[in-house]
Amino acid sequence: TSTIKINGVKELHGSEYQVIPDRIEAGTYMCIAAACGENVILNNIVPKHVETLTAKFSELGVNVDVRDERIRINNNAPYQFVDIKTLVYPGFATDLQQPITPLLFMANGPSFVTDTIYPERFKHVEELKRMGANIEVDEGTATIKPSTLHGAEVYASDLRAGACLIIAGLIAEGVTTIYNVKHIYRGYTDIVEHLKALGADIWTETV
Repeated sequence: TSTIKINGVKELHGSEYQVIPDRIEAGTYMCIAAACGENVILNNIVPKHVETLTAKFSELGVNVDVRDERIRINNNAPYQFVDIKTLVYPGFATDLQQPITPLLFMANGPSFVTDTIYPERFKHVEELKRMGANIEVDEGTATIKPSTLHGAEVYASDLRAGACLIIAGLIAEGVTTIYNVKHIYRGYTDIVEHLKALGADIWTETV
C-alpha cells in the first residue's frame, strides 16, 4: 500500500524494536565478496531482503550459501552474462545496480543493466572507462562487456557510484585513487577497515 493512516491516542507506552539490517549495505558487501572474496561470511542479514540480488547471483554463477541470518560467498569467476532491470522493492534495487556492475566485467559475454527508477543514474560509467571498462549507456540502459580493469584516478559522484568504484579498484591491476569519498563514508561505516580485515590493500590519504 502507498497510504499510512494513524489514529491518535492520548499517550504512548514503552516497547522494544530491533532495527533491521541495511539491505543495500549488505548487498554491497555481497558484491565485494563475489568480485574478489574467498569464503566470505556475512552475518546479521535478512535473506528475504536480498532475495533478488541472491537470485541474480545464481544467474551469474556466484557461489552463494544462505543459512538463517548468514550468507557465505565465494568468488567463482568467470561469470555468466545477465540482464538486470531495477524495480521497486521487492525487485532489484536501484541502489545495487552500481555496486554489481564490476562483477559484470568478469562475465563471459555482454550484460545489460536498465535502471527504470533513475534512468540517469550512470555517472559512474565515465569513471569506469578511465579504468579501461568496456561500457556504454543509451537511454537508461548500460551495455557492459568483459573487461580487464587497470588502476586510475576516479571521482565518486555519489554514494553508490563510490561503492562501485571501490569494487572496481579491488579487481583492477594497479593502484586506483578515488576522490570525493565523503559520499562513501555517508553510507558505509568503517568500510576501509572492514575491507582491510578481509585482506584488501586499501588505505586513506589526506590531500
